[in-house]
Amino acid sequence: MKAFQIKKYDKKEGLLLAEVPKPSVKDNEVLVEVHASGLNLLDSKIKSGEFKMILPYQFPLTLGHDAAGKVVQVGKNVKHFKVGDPVYARPADFHIGTFAQYIAINENDVALKPKNISMEEAASIPLVALTVWQALVEIGNVQKGQKVFIQAGSGGVGTIAIQLAKYLGATVATTASEKSFDTLKSLGADVLINYKKQDFENVLQDYDLVLNSQDTATLKKSLNVLKPGGKLISISGPPTPDFARAIGAPWYIKMILSLISSSVRKKADKLGVQYSFLFMRANGKQLHEITKLIESGDIRPVVDKVFPFAQTNEALAYVESGRAKGKVVVKVR
Repeated sequence: MKAFQIKKYDKKEGLLLAEVPKPSVKDNEVLVEVHASGLNLLDSKIKSGEFKMILPYQFPLTLGHDAAGKVVQVGKNVKHFKVGDPVYARPADFHIGTFAQYIAINENDVALKPKNISMEEAASIPLVALTVWQALVEIGNVQKGQKVFIQAGSGGVGTIAIQLAKYLGATVATTASEKSFDTLKSLGADVLINYKKQDFENVLQDYDLVLNSQDTATLKKSLNVLKPGGKLISISGPPTPDFARAIGAPWYIKMILSLISSSVRKKADKLGVQYSFLFMRANGKQLHEITKLIESGDIRPVVDKVFPFAQTNEALAYVESGRAKGKVVVKVR
């Protein structure tokens, strides 16, 4: 089968199209014929080596964290899927590789594809929707009537986060350029801030939760818009010692993460708010809940562009450019 791989960490080198063996299927895995794969900044960050401390992959490595396709083989212990099922998934860390024609995935990380969307739309969903679910539902426990600030509303995470926060009953604020305002209003955003002309720190106050996806300077400003007891959940860092403990990292990684997150954690403590770092994880049960919201119309995918599989490098470059409004997908089959 064909797969896009890297042979070493490199910021400038493109992905290499290789001929590799079709994956063998373990007892608790399903083999998925990939029809479409979503692209994420995480793919670029892994390629450049940005996460090599916490995700030490071996090479050659097939990249890709989002897949939609059909089950073509099941392991002998698989209980919830059968050959022919249309599915989508975010494979677990160290088991990624959706930039390929086939991938074997643990059945616990898989969900049936929503019936009312295409394979390309389904491939855009898993990583960003699981990120948002784990931030707003699992950690944030967002309640009706609360105020939630979603940074970069027109991005892949932002477009889903606005919809889920609105579904949970929150008032939703976001930052974007003015040309994205109509789209973001249609997704449920209540307060729209033109980041080119306005400083969100001067507009927002007493928010219950901030979902940070930007740099450390923006993160520190975001702490100031929270009410006492509010929560800032960051998906862009800096990682914390708690995160290092959760992934079982060695002591020296805990020390490094403690140092790089110390100023943010101290400022949060001083303001009486909570800071946490989220590195989303694969979870088929949560993805099943997301499927229900897509089928009910409460969440809809937002896809910017679909590239052919042969243009996966061009697709990743487009993601890296920061110009995408919603998600970028490659059509594998």
